[in-house]
Amino acid sequence: MRTEKCIALVTGGCSGLGEATVRLLAKSQAKVSSLDVAKEKGYGLTSELGSSVMFHNADVTSEEMVKSAISKTVKTFGGIHVAVNCAGVTTAGKVIGKQGPISLENFNRAIQINLIGTINVIRLTAQKMLDNIPNEDGERGVIINTSSGAAFEGQIGQSAYSASKAGIIGMTLPIAREFASYGIRIVTIAPGLFDTAMVASLPEKVRETLIRIVPFPRRLGKASEFAELVKHIIENPMLNGETIRLDGAVRMS
Repeated sequence: MRTEKCIALVTGGCSGLGEATVRLLAKSQAKVSSLDVAKEKGYGLTSELGSSVMFHNADVTSEEMVKSAISKTVKTFGGIHVAVNCAGVTTAGKVIGKQGPISLENFNRAIQINLIGTINVIRLTAQKMLDNIPNEDGERGVIINTSSGAAFEGQIGQSAYSASKAGIIGMTLPIAREFASYGIRIVTIAPGLFDTAMVASLPEKVRETLIRIVPFPRRLGKASEFAELVKHIIENPMLNGETIRLDGAVRMS
């Protein structure tokens, strides 16, 4: 699928990996619909990037909010060819901590936003992609999810986060098999240590330690590099049903 001819919906589009994706797709002459709960940042981004980008103040766990965003996207841009799921939260907490067992509320929050939010967007955008005219390969749409290296090598305190991100990987192949007959591809990216707002808030010594454990390149990943992979996935029809680790070969101990 040609990026410059596509209409994309990006969740978590106001910061980090999502914002970088919105910016690159817009630069590549795609029409982009950004979903986020950061209302002020969202409208600021649309003002900066122009009429090729629209913003929806939406919670990905809400069926009605996502449906509304999709409806407005189709009405304004004419359809949806690509969905990129970047919305997510990080949570930390031991299963048995100093204050007792982990809060089910906090555990559930990670599952709801990271996993349920992802499948909510997948199911609703895929339904709309069925209306697209297939290209020469029979392709109607592309769905790209964001997992994490923590899905493979989660650390102490990451049980909720790792579970939510592993769930995204686990459903990628079954959905790819189901959607094959519709001409819709689905691929998941599992980023490693990236220079996002969360990492930026860490003490400098901690950041330096993280950088040292990345084999090559010996630095944190750039959000723009995630966005470049999103663009390549859109344009490469043989990428389907796969989870791609984007991590400089880091494997957490």
